[in-house]
Amino acid sequence: MGRVTAAREAAAELPVARVLPLLPLPHLDREFDYLIPRELDEQARPGVRVRVRFAGRLVDGYLLARAESSTHTGKLGWLDRVVSAEQVLTPELVVLVDAVAARYAGTRADVLRLAIPPRHARVEAEPPPVPAEALAGEIDPQPWAAYRYGESYLSAVTAGRGPRAVWQALPGEDWPRRLAELAAAVAHRGRSAVLVVPDQKDLDRVAQACTDVLGDALVAPLAAGLGPAVRYRRWLAALRGTAKVVVGTRSAVFAPVPDLGLIAVWDDGDDLYAEPRAPYPHAREVALLRAHATGCAALVGAHARTVEAQALVDSGWANDLVAERATVRERAPQVTALADSDHALARDPGARAARLPAIAFAAAREALAAGAGVLVQVPRRGYVPSLACGKCRAPARCRRCNGPLALPSAAGPDGAGTPACRWCGVADATHRCGVCGSRQLRAVVVGAGRTAEELGRAFPSFPVRTSGGGEVLTTVKPGAALVVSTVGAEPVMPGGYGAALLLDGWALLGRADLRAEEETLRRWMTAGALVRPATDGGRVVVVAESSIPVVQSLVRWDPVGAARAQLEQRAEVRFPPTVHMAAVDGDHAAIESLLAAAQLPGDVELLGPVPLPPGERPPSAGEGVESGEVERMLLRAPRAAGGALARALAAAQAVRSARREPGTVRIQIDPLRIG
Repeated sequence: MGRVTAAREAAAELPVARVLPLLPLPHLDREFDYLIPRELDEQARPGVRVRVRFAGRLVDGYLLARAESSTHTGKLGWLDRVVSAEQVLTPELVVLVDAVAARYAGTRADVLRLAIPPRHARVEAEPPPVPAEALAGEIDPQPWAAYRYGESYLSAVTAGRGPRAVWQALPGEDWPRRLAELAAAVAHRGRSAVLVVPDQKDLDRVAQACTDVLGDALVAPLAAGLGPAVRYRRWLAALRGTAKVVVGTRSAVFAPVPDLGLIAVWDDGDDLYAEPRAPYPHAREVALLRAHATGCAALVGAHARTVEAQALVDSGWANDLVAERATVRERAPQVTALADSDHALARDPGARAARLPAIAFAAAREALAAGAGVLVQVPRRGYVPSLACGKCRAPARCRRCNGPLALPSAAGPDGAGTPACRWCGVADATHRCGVCGSRQLRAVVVGAGRTAEELGRAFPSFPVRTSGGGEVLTTVKPGAALVVSTVGAEPVMPGGYGAALLLDGWALLGRADLRAEEETLRRWMTAGALVRPATDGGRVVVVAESSIPVVQSLVRWDPVGAARAQLEQRAEVRFPPTVHMAAVDGDHAAIESLLAAAQLPGDVELLGPVPLPPGERPPSAGEGVESGEVERMLLRAPRAAGGALARALAAAQAVRSARREPGTVRIQIDPLRIG
């Protein structure tokens, strides 16, 4: 006798659930209707995680809304179960996910994987902590008075309005404290703040500053390095409103805080903000989309300035928080470049060729003699051989593609091997320097390890510390010491360094990258901002030619002027951010099929295709795709047509997905690296 199955009953009110399944196929990026069983009526609320049956298998998804009826004419399936009653997908996050997916021609499922961490059931079952009160205290407006409109911005944030600004932090500024003050001004009104920083070192500093101002209970630091339980516990604290201030790295920009009052991004030029997973959003752009949607206050701050930040100011979207030139000169260290005068060149004729010229040694000796620390910035850690001209030290470049020359991994019959291009692989046994014409090549070792050894021998009476790689120092004790750091790992010395030596500038400036100058100035200014003002003897020596425009910007301490010049150059050649650009990567047939399916706006230009270097191939290109077969097509559109371009590419991806066309195509909107 067969088993009798009881008929399922739907919920009495709003029995239809609109569910977004987390499916990888672009053409399935839409809601599907399911019936809610009566036993799940109480748990099935908008924003919860659910499991549904799709095409015969159970898949994860999110319940977006409930409805009285469905427009689907066929039979509806049943909601299988509610994974958790926690409403993790808030209405504000739904709007943000939609905006990010549309901006980057991606799917909402991919964005949700970036925005919401995996569930941790044990943590979810823990009783929530009792909400704490913000520490009482007034925010001192005096530090913000150093910036034009700084006090007005602080007053607007304190009053609960939504001002937007690009902040140019002064050298020596305690920027973690300034961000903490803004977050406190928001928290005192019962609202929430999200502070986004590029790495763990900056996160520790900002989190500590916020804790000092607000107390530990209201601050939730979020980082990928936390364990799943700790990270989810802090994420839930933000969701439930028990933590008013979220400080975190890239993914924290999606933190689901209630009643967002401020979102701030520090050092937006750091490439760690670029998400390496589809749809490849940039944290700064996500923050701007969120500020626009919620009307909250927004701040993009740094010691240097990106062209994207300058474009926000020029467009009128954000105000410019900068100090007067007299204040900048008062706070900035003295910056000296190579051969900045005929007298200096006559005293040290070998300065252009030496890695540690006489002016660098002199600056280090003076600082150490005065009992101050010396920061030495190098581009890399360890021992990395690079080829340069043996006479003028200009980087050795391939005559075919202008890529960097390097020695092969296996030595040739002569014990050294023929130099070959790292990009195209073509050997060049008769290389001639494009600057001075010399045929001599030398292997230049750049790295923190080798530099620390050299300085240790030159200054045997002083300790030498290194920061970078697996060991990044956040702070070092004040005093006479040498601190050798890779770019981005410079530790803070209380009271400031007495001098900073910026070595191997050619390694940063010589990169074939659209952002080489911007990135170099940002790295130099980040290190220079840790040095005492010139009035206190602070000095920065940059080992680069004084006639280079980016070096002149550093000497003047003028990041705004440099960003404005870069923006004008981008406009002249029609590169982002003055236009929108999409990079389409894949094999030739896949790119052709995508473009054939895309209804592109009429003013879109096609540039390419060109072969894609092996290191930039899509991770899912497939085993059968050779590196030489992967190509990149660039699509350029005016700013006004950027949204239409993204929509057209997303629709074309959906068409290819529905047709099951072979080949993988990766789409990146305004990619961080173009050159």
